[in-house]
Amino acid sequence: MQLHDLTPAPGSTHRRKRIGRGNSSGHGTTAGRGQKGQLSRSGGGKGSGFEGGQTPLAMRLPKLPGFRNPNRVEYTPVNIARLDEKFEDGAVIDGASLKAAGIIKKEYEPVKVLGEGETTKKFTVKVDKVSASAKAKIEAAGGSVEQPC
Repeated sequence: MQLHDLTPAPGSTHRRKRIGRGNSSGHGTTAGRGQKGQLSRSGGGKGSGFEGGQTPLAMRLPKLPGFRNPNRVEYTPVNIARLDEKFEDGAVIDGASLKAAGIIKKEYEPVKVLGEGETTKKFTVKVDKVSASAKAKIEAAGGSVEQPC
């Protein structure tokens, strides 16, 4: 059996109803729309959001409050405990090394190091942001923070 041998089951397909092609077609003059009324007119009928005259849902719901800043930068959070388990002593931690370790998905995404957990390793951290507690813990362990990278 080849692809060109496939045919639909008998009776499963129907001819398209060609309306407005003369009275001899059976669908001429009013083209199956009846005589008069809203649905017989072009562009007739109710809109998609019409709810029988009651106030539509889109108008009943409140608009979003406040202001959404289109230029907001979302930082990917990375905790010190995660750095401690993934990197060796003396490692330089930047976007490329974080991606290589599987901590972030893209090398150039903004990263903020947070202070949850402890570290005893000396890191050189070169990321976009570092929290105050994380900076204190890194420097207490003998590491350094260089920002922004």
